[in-house]
Amino acid sequence: MNEHLVSIITPVYNAEKFLSDTIESIKNQSYKNWELLLVDDCSKDNSANIIKEFQKNDDRIKYIKLEKNSGASVSRNTGIKSAKGRFIAFVDSDDLWEPNKLEVQVNYMLKENRGFTFTSYRYMKEDGVRTNKIAKAPYKINYEGLLKNTIIGCSTVVVDREIVGDFDMPLVRRGQDTATWLKLLRKEKYAYGIEQDLVNYRLVGDSLSSNKIKALKRTWNTYRNVENLGMLKSSYVFCFYVFNAIKKRM
Repeated sequence: MNEHLVSIITPVYNAEKFLSDTIESIKNQSYKNWELLLVDDCSKDNSANIIKEFQKNDDRIKYIKLEKNSGASVSRNTGIKSAKGRFIAFVDSDDLWEPNKLEVQVNYMLKENRGFTFTSYRYMKEDGVRTNKIAKAPYKINYEGLLKNTIIGCSTVVVDREIVGDFDMPLVRRGQDTATWLKLLRKEKYAYGIEQDLVNYRLVGDSLSSNKIKALKRTWNTYRNVENLGMLKSSYVFCFYVFNAIKKRM
């Protein structure tokens, strides 16, 4: 089968606890034509050695080391610049993909001519135990819809550069993923969802995304300083965002 290359971008910072499991979930993909670009943001733990061990047996795994700690947006942009694939995918260093994730998603994108897609995802406890809680992807979402929602999980996204064109992430320390999806939706009318839960999202106690107050501040900052929305519009969509965030977690 003639499979298009998928470039998978993973920022890595002190990720030794879960990194091996994440890499294994990529290696177990039924879709085989991929490269995994692991961008080390100056980790102080054993992350680099873990990656290099995997590299010995799989030349699809690439190790990139940043010169200084720069944050996830710089890490992801570095990966995107180095990517050779038609498709760009993202996976965080503590999340897991189901074995058929890429196969289902890429085949759907090719069949339906979709440039920007995401999937449902299942919440997973820190110890790897999967819960019954699923964040369900809608059929499609536009720019205005995403301002009011949190439904696009970074580790679920795949972008077709032949349709969308080249892109990068805004250089903000937090919330760069949502800012990127909003940026793409200024060009693409919709991001299309796949209902299957093909990603397991790990709830880690000390992760940025698990801190509710930081998440609220991050979203407000995206509205005001990245999207440059006025106070009234920001307040309006923020109310919807909070409601949908609570609804998603229930």
